[in-house]
Amino acid sequence: MTIFTPATSANLGPGFDSLGLALKLYNEVSITEQKISSINIIGEGSDKIALKKNNTFVNIFNETITSLNGKSLNYKFNFVNNIPFSRGLGSSSSVIVGAIAAAYYMAGFKVERSVILNKALQYENHPDNISPAVWGGFTVNIVSGDSVFTQRTDIDSNLKAVVVIPDEPMNTKQSRGKLPANYTMSECVSNLSHAAYLSSCFIKKDYDNLRLASIDKMHEEHRMSALPELFRVKEVAYANGSLMSTLSGSGSSFLNLTYDDRAQALAQALQSEFSKFRVVILDIDNDGFNIKS
Repeated sequence: MTIFTPATSANLGPGFDSLGLALKLYNEVSITEQKISSINIIGEGSDKIALKKNNTFVNIFNETITSLNGKSLNYKFNFVNNIPFSRGLGSSSSVIVGAIAAAYYMAGFKVERSVILNKALQYENHPDNISPAVWGGFTVNIVSGDSVFTQRTDIDSNLKAVVVIPDEPMNTKQSRGKLPANYTMSECVSNLSHAAYLSSCFIKKDYDNLRLASIDKMHEEHRMSALPELFRVKEVAYANGSLMSTLSGSGSSFLNLTYDDRAQALAQALQSEFSKFRVVILDIDNDGFNIKS
């Protein structure tokens, strides 16, 4: 079997730890049963020997399949990693969701997305990345007890993501450490109202108001200060047709949404201004993870 799990972009400005969407950039893992376990990695992490000795996907897969059928057999794992590490594009969520879903499939259990999502919450305690990796599209999420409750909607195919990916990674834990311990009432109300309005814009497909809706007062600027060029990324993006420009997750990538007919020009403008960074045009994934026999 082979599982494809999409990249994700979380927070989307004001939706801290609650909003996210899935992108058509996939990590691919092929798994076959064999006598001796083995790991092969292509792409991200292929040069890291540690990933063959202590691989998070393999560890979660083995934990999950053992919990389901009481035993863990030997498998050959072939990884094709396309999602950059530590760039705010949900690489860790892709690993978690993919490992759990693959284990359910290989153990002969029905792969129910709500079950996979709630299992993933045990490894990733906020749902803004894991939920779109499971469901695809744009997702609004809350956690109650041990469960994630999600509302989702598809994104129109004429909306594209122009993603700026710096060479410099950002550690999520360290990035969170930059955030204030307290916020004013005004800041809290601003984020609540903008997150609600942003959700409504996606659900009603009112994409022209995304710029207003995506204003954040809680985390973006604090995190962007670690890589000051990101402030300029937002300026250039809005000057060249971006509907919405937000830090992707905890960074360092920047998500820019625009209409299909503006995507190429926006990408060219960003690449010209930021030659050291990688700029890619991606479609939105409306399906979440996909398993092929």
